[in-house]
Amino acid sequence: MSVIREGALQFNFGAGSQASKYDDWAFYRNQFQNGCYRDNKAVDLLCHSGNAAWLIEVKDYRQHARTKVVDLADEIAIKVRDTLAGLLAAQVRANDSDEKGCARAILRKKTVRIVCHIEQPAKASRLRPRVIEPDKLQLKLRSLLKAIDPHPMVMDGNSVAAGVPWYVTQIRGG
Repeated sequence: MSVIREGALQFNFGAGSQASKYDDWAFYRNQFQNGCYRDNKAVDLLCHSGNAAWLIEVKDYRQHARTKVVDLADEIAIKVRDTLAGLLAAQVRANDSDEKGCARAILRKKTVRIVCHIEQPAKASRLRPRVIEPDKLQLKLRSLLKAIDPHPMVMDGNSVAAGVPWYVTQIRGG
């Protein structure tokens, strides 16, 4: 089992799955991020399991509200595009053999799945309103990413979809 911490969340990947924190890759940080086009973006996590590759973006708005001006669906679509370009380059240009192997394994999968794991305050208030509507986000992601994944997922800790090769737990004090 592979475990990856992203902020106050812990992603626990099942046996048979391989996961990696893509935005921490040396290839992404040192070669790609400011390469072909400056300021390339990255999804947070990558996973491959069975015939599927998973690109996972994590957003946690429980402590701090979203302040970016760009629409969240647009931001995720850009990160997916840039990550796929980065993986294509990493499979041949990464200096780290694990990163190169992971990129190759992901690009060989028959299916690419996109997931946005989003946490929001449990209770909406005037000070902390529930800004992101998961259904609307999923609908817009479906429109933007249909060529890559016609059924992108939006989930949180209480609504993890069936078939994903991981589960998420809250890190205490995280």
